[in-house]
Amino acid sequence: MMLDKIQHILIALLGGISVTISVTLGALIIAVLLGLLLGVVRSFTKWKLLRFTIDVYVELFRNIPALAILFIIYFGLGSVGLRLGSVTAAILGLGLIGGAVLCDVFRAGFSALHSGQREAAIAIGMTPYQTIRLILAPQAIRIALPPLGNYAIQLLKDTSIASAIAAPEIMFFARTLVTSTFETTLIYICAAGIYLLLSLPLFRAIQSIEKRFGVGR
Repeated sequence: MMLDKIQHILIALLGGISVTISVTLGALIIAVLLGLLLGVVRSFTKWKLLRFTIDVYVELFRNIPALAILFIIYFGLGSVGLRLGSVTAAILGLGLIGGAVLCDVFRAGFSALHSGQREAAIAIGMTPYQTIRLILAPQAIRIALPPLGNYAIQLLKDTSIASAIAAPEIMFFARTLVTSTFETTLIYICAAGIYLLLSLPLFRAIQSIEKRFGVGR
């Protein structure tokens, strides 16, 4: 009887896995690209106003609750005529939050590099763009891999809040199932197990990437 219940619950929750993975990957791509761009600009620009603007963005998106940001994007933009789908809003919201988080991660990576590398590259005729792209960015990204991996795993778990804006991911199906069966404990344990099973391969993949690039040696 118990095994039948678990099987029924798991089958119902499996419908949300593809959305959970899609939101994770979409938000991660936005976060990495935005965070790297902001990290580069914040590390090398001399424009105080631009640095201040980036700092304000980072502080806002790091300190406002993620759920509030999703509500603003999904409901707030909808109220002014810009209606986004729940999955799109979740990807955008989590991606913007991740961009703020990873901005500081990449900026720390650039800060860890010796300033002499940049000076030497400029001295041999490389442009600032070439110096960043070919010399500094690869090293900074390598340094940032461990916190970037931790962020990716955290992001996978954070997709659960997307259920609050009706994104049909794992927790959305779990909440729907709870209202119809009232098997609250068992359903949420199964949902937690699915998140764990999704996190483990991601963790192994991150370990493999870090090992390949020699992080920690």
